[in-house]
Amino acid sequence: MALTWRAGALAALGAVFVGVVLPSWVGIAVVAAVIAVGVAVDVALAGPVRTLQFERGGDTTVRLGTTARVQLVVTNPSGRRVRALIRDAWPPSAGLQGVARSANRLADPTIVQPRHAVTIPAGERRRIESVLVPTRRGDRQAEHVSVRSFGPLGLAARQRTMRSPWRVRVLPPFLSRRHLPSRLARLRELDGRTSLLVRGQGTEFDSLRDYTVGDDVRSIDWRATARRHIGDHYDVVVRTWRPERDRAILIVLDTGRTAAGRIGTEELGTDGVRLDAALDASLLLTALALRAGDRVDLLAYDRHVRAAVTRTAASQTLARVTEAMAVLEPELVELDARGLVTTILNRASQRALVVLLTSLDSAPMTEGLLPVIGRLTARHEVVVASVADPRIEQMARGRGDATAVYEAASAERARAERRHVADLLAKHRVTVVDQPPALIAPALADAYLALKAAGRL
Repeated sequence: MALTWRAGALAALGAVFVGVVLPSWVGIAVVAAVIAVGVAVDVALAGPVRTLQFERGGDTTVRLGTTARVQLVVTNPSGRRVRALIRDAWPPSAGLQGVARSANRLADPTIVQPRHAVTIPAGERRRIESVLVPTRRGDRQAEHVSVRSFGPLGLAARQRTMRSPWRVRVLPPFLSRRHLPSRLARLRELDGRTSLLVRGQGTEFDSLRDYTVGDDVRSIDWRATARRHIGDHYDVVVRTWRPERDRAILIVLDTGRTAAGRIGTEELGTDGVRLDAALDASLLLTALALRAGDRVDLLAYDRHVRAAVTRTAASQTLARVTEAMAVLEPELVELDARGLVTTILNRASQRALVVLLTSLDSAPMTEGLLPVIGRLTARHEVVVASVADPRIEQMARGRGDATAVYEAASAERARAERRHVADLLAKHRVTVVDQPPALIAPALADAYLALKAAGRL
């Protein structure tokens, strides 16, 4: 049971009545009795809340930054009308949209959690809609619904909180989708319109054509040239090649300690951590590789496998990968590089392109991944992609005062260490992509296209 503001107002009027008309002890007794009777009658006549039934419906997935709508259907099976105030409780990160209210017109309005005032006649139902604009990835769940049923006098109400679970999975925003059309255009040029002249590991024979100035002499087909002689004249013929399709791509996400570093990616997620930018780059690469006819698998790892998507139909791969990424969060543990390499080798038995999104920080690399990277490059083509902190670039340009000079020196040292790590990886035949959050996704897609054009997949 809950008392309303009207009960408080009635008590205040009773106090005035006691002070003016009746002796104190008689007045107190009369006022208390009137209020008690009014509250008892109001509670008795209020519609029952225990018998209310709830059904959920609406969106179950939504991209970060977009709007989801969830419906709550309330059924009143009792024989009395229910005048209720219903609150559908969601966590703050679900972004439940409220009503703008302020103490005065000049003050900035504040967003409050909405409470729905509904009247449900006996045997009928009403639909309530909640609008969500989530601010974080992952699963956002509503567990309870609070109902306050008022009596006819409005002095008191029956109140109860009941379970009505619902889950909305918030997917990564995939902001790098805007780079997809330009990369698909380059892919179309690669796949059939502009054939390769030099054969690589990942190419297949396409056609023969006449030699032109500038063609690589290694592409000349001497047998075909010998068959096309007219008298003493020979038409030199070259072979062209096209990138093979159905190549295996394994995207590996490092979800360890370094993935939690804040690097100013607020547009990709509220936390602005390195993992957010890595997820966005992975989605662009997945979409591009699928359009190229390649197979894409996903592995998220720190000391254990956090997520895995393998052997999925091409039509379902992007959706499955997006779903798996939605619930990933950085773990404050050091990456187990040996365990990661062993897991990759066990999962990718045939030659594949392994794209590892991790950090190029000197200590984790030199002590963890570098000693074991040779086991990967011996069997697979490897790309290491790292999200650089744009703050380092800003610090490196600072010269305003002594503090800025020291920060610039520190930034230069950090950049030199990253370049040194990249050089060490290059000696192991690893392709390194090191770009800030805004550029990492297109840069990784370009690296994939370059490897495909060179026939290295």
